[in-house]
Amino acid sequence: MSLVFESDLHTHTWYSHGRGSIEDNVKAAISKGLKKIGISEHGPGNFSVGVPREKFAEMKEEITRLRHIYTEIEILFGIEANIIDPEGSLDIKPDEFELFDFVCAGWHYATAERATPGTILQTLGHFLQSKRARVSDKQIIRNTNMIVGAIEGGGLMFLTHPGDRVHVDMTEVAKACARAGTLLEINTNHMSISAQTIKELISMEGARFIVNSDAHSPSRVGCFEPAVKLIAETGLDPARVVNIAG
Repeated sequence: MSLVFESDLHTHTWYSHGRGSIEDNVKAAISKGLKKIGISEHGPGNFSVGVPREKFAEMKEEITRLRHIYTEIEILFGIEANIIDPEGSLDIKPDEFELFDFVCAGWHYATAERATPGTILQTLGHFLQSKRARVSDKQIIRNTNMIVGAIEGGGLMFLTHPGDRVHVDMTEVAKACARAGTLLEINTNHMSISAQTIKELISMEGARFIVNSDAHSPSRVGCFEPAVKLIAETGLDPARVVNIAG
């Protein structure tokens, strides 16, 4: 199957825990023939690798500078917000959304407003839960409500690596995304959505997808091969993937 991807909107740099600069990612995207690149560092609520709020202005200034140099590609300033509590609250405040060209969000282990003994213990609990093959129905409902709460809060372009590291009801998560107009990410770094899940979601009206690399180094920007295989295996209509050229 031959597919042409126009963008990669989930990439990281040394501002959080990537290994290259913003410019390195831009150059890599150009070399892959992409029309659009998104820089979407972890939000400040990820107390292990999140980008501090005081760096937002610096990043935006750097992206503005690079836009004048690399006019052949659109460079977007995004943020990967963190879901920080059971209600689905985000670490990006409503009045901060306007700072960014887009906001995406996902669930990560070390997520809270700040690192404390309590939040460190919470992170350990999250990690241990994720390693279990099965968790209780009650826990799945709690996890699902957390993700759905974040989606229903509004303003999210896409949900990052859905189903990764936390047990959820993916059907309910996908329904919430469809209602809110939030895209489900096929993340080629985590590949958290299985072929079976994709097949189950194909019949769901309104569920749409975006493929991103979640690159943590410039060499992985635009690496979409696992998604191409998944799309071919599941029969997912490429027209439902927003960054595949029509």
